[in-house]
Amino acid sequence: MGLITGLCTFLFHLPQIYKWLLRPYYITSFLMTIAFLVVRKAPGLCEHLATQREDGNSCDFDWREVEILMFLSAIVMMKNRRAITLEQHIGNLFMFSKVANVILFFRLDIRLGILYVSLCIAFLMTCKPPLYMGPEYIKYFSDTTIDEELQKDSRVTWIVEFYANWSSDCQSFAPVFADLSLKYNCAGLRFGKVDIGRYGEVSQRYKVSTSPLAKQLPSLVLFQGGRELMRRPMVDNKGRAVSWTFNDENIIREFNLNELFQKSKKLNKGRELKEEEQNGSKPEEGIDELSPEQPTESKKDQ
Repeated sequence: MGLITGLCTFLFHLPQIYKWLLRPYYITSFLMTIAFLVVRKAPGLCEHLATQREDGNSCDFDWREVEILMFLSAIVMMKNRRAITLEQHIGNLFMFSKVANVILFFRLDIRLGILYVSLCIAFLMTCKPPLYMGPEYIKYFSDTTIDEELQKDSRVTWIVEFYANWSSDCQSFAPVFADLSLKYNCAGLRFGKVDIGRYGEVSQRYKVSTSPLAKQLPSLVLFQGGRELMRRPMVDNKGRAVSWTFNDENIIREFNLNELFQKSKKLNKGRELKEEEQNGSKPEEGIDELSPEQPTESKKDQ
């Protein structure tokens, strides 16, 4: 079932694959994913490799290598059952394929294993996955602006994502959160983000751990008048996050986004009527009552 889901997702987003493959991160990851396959099948090279096949054919996989690759497929399918976006599906494939390649290369030749691990370390240090740069209505906070902005107007509800750029889960969630901001952002319901990997004081102040073991990244927190009303994922007594899937359906349901959006529209209409009564004039035509405010900080500022 996980394989079918992954295949359907891949085919649906196939036009986007070509754009991604043009990026250095994906090109390099793909080459490193198929590295063992290329070495094992390359004419002129595979003849000199060791093998445990009974027929002595060193240009084909032996039974242990097939076993490792089958185990890799099972792990990828299990992980992709909880994947939300295509980036997560591809990321899981890349990550576990590299782990399998390390095992296969060390089993084949320790020198090849050391060389492959060195390439993996160099890749991690020099090549970062591309950040989401699509449309969004999100306010990016710093350590000095988050408190002031959340407490500025008690009638405004904020949904704030606490994230870190180094977290692959946060990077995969970015397009989902951006899409929600495009659908639901209005005068009374705002979306914000703060990089707690950069602002450690914010992490401590709002009790969101950046430790990979805590699994609290990303965290979504609902604020009203600067006061926290709820957060996902919830945290148990040991400081570990309770497992929760960050997809748009769960977020809309748990945070009651449809209800909050309807209340925010009423709030916005009430403000316009009040201003009209005070000024004795109608609001200017051509202004959309739900037009969201543009973010004042860009991703590059972070």
